[in-house]
Amino acid sequence: QLQLVESGGGLVQPRGSQRLSCAASRSTLNGYAIGWFRQTPGKEREWVSCISSRGGSTNYADSVKGRLRITRDNAANTVYLQMNSLKPEDTAVYYCAAKWYSCSGDVSDYMYWGQGTQVTVSS
Repeated sequence: QLQLVESGGGLVQPRGSQRLSCAASRSTLNGYAIGWFRQTPGKEREWVSCISSRGGSTNYADSVKGRLRITRDNAANTVYLQMNSLKPEDTAVYYCAAKWYSCSGDVSDYMYWGQGTQVTVSS
């Protein structure tokens, strides 16, 4: 069974940058599209970005387009989310999730989830 572990969260100042990592343990990310989602207390989990299994297709939510970049290194079994020009409204717990092959923005399409990493944007 695929296990995902997020890292890289923390406190960052507005307009700052942060890079999140999503690493697979006990298995490989090959064949899986990886999505990033975020959630704040009292709100539903929100899709942020995804990358297809081979990295040829990437998608972004309108709220983050132009500020976030998703990449993957299949040899390292890791997907990255580079976040730039961060805003206080980006504060959330960020989760990565896996599904077969192609991207989706639907939470219910993803089979495996990490435990989440907190990103706080504040001065």
